[in-house]
Amino acid sequence: MFDRVFVNAVAADGSPLSLAVADGRIARLGADLGAIEGVERIDLGGQLLLPGFIDGHIHLDKSFVGDRWHPHQAVSSLRERLAVEKRELALAPSMVERADALISQAVSFGTVAMRSHVDVDATTGLSNLHAVMQAREKWRGIVDIELVAFPQAGVMSCPGTADVLEAAIREGAEVIGGIDPTTLDGDAEGQLDVVFGIAERHGVKVDIHLHEPGLQGVEQLQRIAARTCAAGLQGRVSVSHAYALGQVPEDVLERIGATLANAGVSILTNAPGDHAFPPILRLRAAGVNVFAGNDNIRDAWWPYGNADMLQRAMLIGYRSGFYSDEDLNVALAMATSAGATVMEKSDYGLKVGNEATFIVIKAANAAAAVAAAPAERRMVRRGELQAAPVGLQFDIQRA
Repeated sequence: MFDRVFVNAVAADGSPLSLAVADGRIARLGADLGAIEGVERIDLGGQLLLPGFIDGHIHLDKSFVGDRWHPHQAVSSLRERLAVEKRELALAPSMVERADALISQAVSFGTVAMRSHVDVDATTGLSNLHAVMQAREKWRGIVDIELVAFPQAGVMSCPGTADVLEAAIREGAEVIGGIDPTTLDGDAEGQLDVVFGIAERHGVKVDIHLHEPGLQGVEQLQRIAARTCAAGLQGRVSVSHAYALGQVPEDVLERIGATLANAGVSILTNAPGDHAFPPILRLRAAGVNVFAGNDNIRDAWWPYGNADMLQRAMLIGYRSGFYSDEDLNVALAMATSAGATVMEKSDYGLKVGNEATFIVIKAANAAAAVAAAPAERRMVRRGELQAAPVGLQFDIQRA
C-alpha cells in the first residue's frame, strides 16, 4: 500500500513522470501510475523532479554567512590571506552559529549532502573540527555532512600537524586532506607519506587541494595517482581544483586523464572566475569522475556565493561553454550523481527502493533548470512535501 503519490511531474528529459511513496521510499515510478484509490494524491503541475543536490566541496568553518558583510581585502601571498582570515574570523560570531547559518541556506536550496573541509593543523588544533561537528549534529537526518581534516597551513611546513590530522580522524573526520605538497610544503613525498599513511591506517578517504600550476601540477597528480593505486584506494581519492589540468597541452591532458581514470581519482571543480580549470568533457570522456562544489562562500577568500548548487551548475556550464542539453545535463550530474559517487551515497537518486527525497523545480527539464537556476522549488523529504521557503509560492495541489 502506498502512503501517497506524486503525479503530473516531468523527468530530467522532460518526459511525464509520476511517483508513488511507501514508508518514505520510492515504491513505483512511471509516466502514468493510473488510478490509485484511497491514497493522498499530490499534483505537481508539470514541474521537474530532481534528486537532491550534493555539494562536494564547501568550507563551513570559514564563511561569514549569518554575519555582517565583510568587504574583501586584497593580499599578495597565501600567508597574508591566512592572516586576514584569522583577524576577520576573530571579529565574527561563533563558528557554530556561522556554520549553522550556511548549512541552513544550503538546505533551503535543496542540498542533501556536502563534503566540508575544516582547518586542522598544529596552530588551530581541533577547535574548528569540534565546532563544525556541533553544527552538523543539529542537521543530522536532514543533510549528510562529511568532514575533511584539512591542513590549510601545510603539513611538513607546520610542525606537529601530522599528529593533529591523525587525531582529527580518530575523532570522526571521514576524509584526510592535503594541500599543494610542493609549493606550500616544499616536500611532496613527505606530505603524501603523511596523508596516505593516515588513510591506510584508518581506512578513510583522501581529498587534496591542488593549486600547483601546469606541468608541475600534472607531476603532482601523477604522484597522487601512483599513491592511490599502491594503497588500494581506487575510487576513494579526490583532488580539488587541479587548475593544472586546464593549463597543459592536449597530449599531456590525454595522458594524465588516462592515469587518473585508471587510479579512480576524482576531480573537483567549482569553475572559479579567475583561473583556468579542468576541461570537464575531456576528462569525463577519459573516464574521470568530475564533480562540483561551491568551495568558499562569502568569506575572507572571496565575497561570492550563496550555497545554491543549481546556481553552481549554471556557473560551471557558463564558464565551460555548455550550450547543448547534453552538456547542461553534465553540469547537473556534477552537482548530483558525481558527488554522490564520491561521498559513497548508495541510497540516492530517483530509483525504486531509494529514499523518496527529491526537489520539485519550476522548469521544463533538467537542462532548462541548469540554464536558468530558477528560485522556485520545493523539497520532498522521505516522501513528505516540505513547507515552502518564505517568499516562494508554488502551484502544487493536494487531493
